[in-house]
Amino acid sequence: MPSLPPAPPLAPTRGRWESAVRPLVAAHDGRLWRAHSDAVNGALVERWLGEDSCERILKTDLFDEAMGAGLHPLLERRARRVVAIDVAPSVLAAAKARHPGLDVVAADVRQLPFADASFDVVVSNSTLDHFDTRAEIRDALAGLHRLLRPGGRLVLTLDNLRHPAVALRNALPFSWLRRMGLVAYPVGATLGPAGLRRTLAETGFEVVDVAALLHCPRAIAVRRARTLERLEAPAARDRFLRRLARWESLATLPTRFLTGHYVGVLARKP
Repeated sequence: MPSLPPAPPLAPTRGRWESAVRPLVAAHDGRLWRAHSDAVNGALVERWLGEDSCERILKTDLFDEAMGAGLHPLLERRARRVVAIDVAPSVLAAAKARHPGLDVVAADVRQLPFADASFDVVVSNSTLDHFDTRAEIRDALAGLHRLLRPGGRLVLTLDNLRHPAVALRNALPFSWLRRMGLVAYPVGATLGPAGLRRTLAETGFEVVDVAALLHCPRAIAVRRARTLERLEAPAARDRFLRRLARWESLATLPTRFLTGHYVGVLARKP
């Protein structure tokens, strides 16, 4: 029987992220933008996981579930047990309140407190792009590989470094970005599609498919969504979501990795 790794030291990371996300969870704004984000991520999960059922799925953060439906409704239909981790206490509490059936664990994805080969599927949407270094991304991927059973699948998204806005954002100091109101929490190192393929191969994964997603002009769309949330105009909000959805047609073009804010990968543990 594989031994259980020691519990990770959460305090430094937990404090940093709790201070960043607690005001967002308390304010609970961004509901309209989250609806679009959930729809885009959910479509990717449905495309890559299909309707296959399994025993256990791990989700590597809970911010989406703390702020809205997230991916939990899709995942719970595909597994007997869904486990999700996060380091921020406010996110853990809010996600559990919204989704009582979700098994939440306080843990850092870089040092996971689960036994080897204990999950059939890992879903990690925009989690590993908040670390300071690419070495930490690689270490986290190695840990996720350890948790998966042979034949297990990883559905992963990261900020796409080939997207010009992401590349520019990551080149600027976080203090500038925060003062300009462009980001509310620390951004981290990330990869483009080629670098992600290479890092997955180095950590033992086979890449099955690669995609680009979230093609609308993100900064403009988020600001417009916040404006519409303050208005009693359900029809306008519905039209806005339909317009955002149409941007995803860019995912079929050769330029998709220049317009997609995220790069998504379906990978398999041999």
